[in-house]
Amino acid sequence: MRKRILGIAALTAASAVVLSGCGGGGTGADVADDVDFGAEPTGVLNAWGFENADDVGQSRLDFAEEQLSDLDIQLDATAFDSQKFTARLASGDVPDVVQMDRRYVTTYAAQDLIMPLDQCFDAQGVSPRDHWYPSVIDDVTYEDAIWAVPQFYQPPAILLNMKVLKEAGVSADDIDTSKPDVLLDAIGKMYQESGGVPTRLGFDPMATGQSGLWILAMGGQLNDDKGAPTLDDPSNVAGIEMLKKITDAQGGYAAVKSMTDAFDTFGDDNQYVAGQVGAQVNAQWYPNVLSPYVDELELAAVPFRNSDGDAVSVASGTAFVVPVSSKNPAAACAWMINLTSDDAWMASGQARAETREADGGINTGLFTGSPSADQAIRDKWVIESGNVGFDQVIDTYYDVLDYGQSFGSSPAGQEIQNELNNAVTAALLGDKTPEAALADAQQTAMRAYENAVGQ
Repeated sequence: MRKRILGIAALTAASAVVLSGCGGGGTGADVADDVDFGAEPTGVLNAWGFENADDVGQSRLDFAEEQLSDLDIQLDATAFDSQKFTARLASGDVPDVVQMDRRYVTTYAAQDLIMPLDQCFDAQGVSPRDHWYPSVIDDVTYEDAIWAVPQFYQPPAILLNMKVLKEAGVSADDIDTSKPDVLLDAIGKMYQESGGVPTRLGFDPMATGQSGLWILAMGGQLNDDKGAPTLDDPSNVAGIEMLKKITDAQGGYAAVKSMTDAFDTFGDDNQYVAGQVGAQVNAQWYPNVLSPYVDELELAAVPFRNSDGDAVSVASGTAFVVPVSSKNPAAACAWMINLTSDDAWMASGQARAETREADGGINTGLFTGSPSADQAIRDKWVIESGNVGFDQVIDTYYDVLDYGQSFGSSPAGQEIQNELNNAVTAALLGDKTPEAALADAQQTAMRAYENAVGQ
């Protein structure tokens, strides 16, 4: 169930027009008002978006099924797709629950295609801002309502290859994003090239994959409190300028990207084992990839820091929504709450611990989106590995959880991210100034926003 949803096409203006006519029967709030979310969960529940559930996902599915024994749960185990969702809504083939990336939630909320779930939480006795991290709930809040049941929050931090750092005479303290001059000096010491082609990066900033993190940490904002895009805000320039300095110091963005695209990221010759990188921005899931190679590596981690020197993280993950045409919304509510309960997460924590014991890997914990579940799993199932560096990496990712920010909730959330990546790419390649690239991105993102809200 834990999936990084990749390659999902943003909603086009034409799609938005189609979507606006699919809801029917009043607003999402009107439909929710007519639902008895406290009703006994019975009948058939159709759920979509549960592609290839792993041990964490399957254990939670099993737990929820045990709690809701009168419910006939039918899972569509294909990945969510925005265009397919549009088609299903138009045809009347509407599931009761859909799992999707959180950045889609506000788009569908603004178009009255999903229900607000505040009454669901009340009926199930759940206080959202107590159960989830504030930044996680902020991701799915729009116009003072909560539109989804969120799950997962895997924070980014900077994963260090200490063999490379030591060889270059660089310390972990030098990898500090709040001190550009210190960071750039460290990058220069670690960087290697042959014939103008990079052979080792001092620092891979994940320039497009983590562009939002760089913008927010350097004082920028992606949208305002109403969800309108603010990509052309002057405060966004600093993050792009920093990225350009980092990539220019290592042969330029094109050369950096060419090298990173060739990394054997999930293989035996990954960039840490191969010594191809000194430091890299990585989400919490990546240390799991490196755990089989722990005896070959010397790892550490430091927080990503904002311009004031404070640790910073961003929330991201998936969520469950209930379409307005759901045939069994009360059961959907009960099922979603059970899937994200502390007891469900503890079941998954046990499943993951058993998996790690069987495969000989290191248990790095689970990052659920719920602070109580995270702590309980850590206390019971995350034990010291015996590798001081790897244990420090695990501790660092847990430490940064408390510094989370939301990218911002917007009906054009996915389009904002797409256009930000386009702007960053153009600026780093030198095709446009950061200001011009952001201005062009703002125009496209604003059109998507106006389409989504019907302006």
